[in-house]
Amino acid sequence: MADHLEPHSVQPFGYYGAIIHSLSPETLEIIEQGLIVIDGAGKIALVERKVDRSKIKEVLVKHGFDGSTKIEILDNGQFLIPGLIDTHNHAPQWTQRGTGRGRLLMDWLNTITFPHESRFADPEYAKVTYASCVDGFINQGITTASYYGSLHGEATKILAETCLEKGQRAFVGKCNMNRNAPDFYKDASASESIQVTEDFISHVRKIDPTARLVTPILTPRFAIACDAEVLTGLGQIAAKNPDLPIQTHFDEAEQEMEITKELFPEFDNEADLYEHFGLLNRRSILAHCIYVGEYEMGRLKALDCGVSHCPVSNTTGGMFGMAPIREYLRRGIKVSLGTDSGGGYSSSIIDAMRQAFVVSVARETLCGGKDTSLSVAECFFMATLGGAQVCCLEDKIGNFVVGKEFDALEIQTVGPHSGTITPIEDIDKLPDLFEKFIMTGDDRNIAKVYVKGRQIKG
Repeated sequence: MADHLEPHSVQPFGYYGAIIHSLSPETLEIIEQGLIVIDGAGKIALVERKVDRSKIKEVLVKHGFDGSTKIEILDNGQFLIPGLIDTHNHAPQWTQRGTGRGRLLMDWLNTITFPHESRFADPEYAKVTYASCVDGFINQGITTASYYGSLHGEATKILAETCLEKGQRAFVGKCNMNRNAPDFYKDASASESIQVTEDFISHVRKIDPTARLVTPILTPRFAIACDAEVLTGLGQIAAKNPDLPIQTHFDEAEQEMEITKELFPEFDNEADLYEHFGLLNRRSILAHCIYVGEYEMGRLKALDCGVSHCPVSNTTGGMFGMAPIREYLRRGIKVSLGTDSGGGYSSSIIDAMRQAFVVSVARETLCGGKDTSLSVAECFFMATLGGAQVCCLEDKIGNFVVGKEFDALEIQTVGPHSGTITPIEDIDKLPDLFEKFIMTGDDRNIAKVYVKGRQIKG
């Protein structure tokens, strides 16, 4: 495990060829003859555009690099993109994905999810399941994930250790829930919930002291499952630890919002509720955000909160709603994508990009064109640089800028192992390859995965 914490554990290397990344929600940069070099610390040291292949060595020497630095040449049908970022993911639900379709949220939680998550009281079960889970997400190009663990401290430590061992960048949180759940699956008391959380935070800081890969995240499941004492305790931890991110579910279902209002009648909305307890700020990752009103949108913008858009689960997992993503983007609210598996049936951010596009088309139709549909470029932005912004990691990852860490995917769209992607033809230009990958590709097209310059797949 310590192997992943060595600061200079990568041999300098680079890529030459097609490079695609986002500069903003509207701006997708497609570089035809790009040269990118990664230094020994896994950071991007050089990005050059329009480099003649015969001049690679000359350009390297000009910028002070060893002319013999290994440069991977991307052939036709291959290109480089930033690593994908999943900002809302329930790791314990890895083995229940696709079950419980059509049930209302609370029914789904009580009959399927809570009984399943209770199995993580067994550390051996946690080890096997989380190894499969993290491998599965890495295989699908998710270089950064924001994970909800179960309520179990020991199992959630195993999840953090697994991410670290396998080299995935991750936020990992012990799920807080001390009420409105079966007796076999809830924290014994508010004080125990907070104590286990603090112990988990200490453990993660011990195994990854500088948060190079794994960061603990405060994780109140939602206000229905947390009483005021738990929310107060978490808010106090947040105030003492300004580096800690926070995640919860927010305005995700009409049923959930009604119950929350009954439990906390002193608050008119969830924004005021979470802000009161000190859990709403620029480090907050708010999942779903389907039914957010005008006032709450104003608070999210003012507090610089991040939205995790989960279009697959929003439309198939008991919420049955379409989040106003165009309005969030219009207001400059940070927006990213989450798989929410198993609330969502798919663990693929590529699927989330597609569904975000599909849902936005449906929303445009229903609102008479007020909210225009998302472009493929905007969906890709949310899966990469937008995700980095929501995680407050945009200074480290999200696109290919000198000084950022090299989290990247090598995409292969041709050849015997390219799967069922739309066939690439000789008339296709690079934008065509990119769109075919986003709309029809899958994990078989992800040949290599890098985190901090270290290859963790391929």
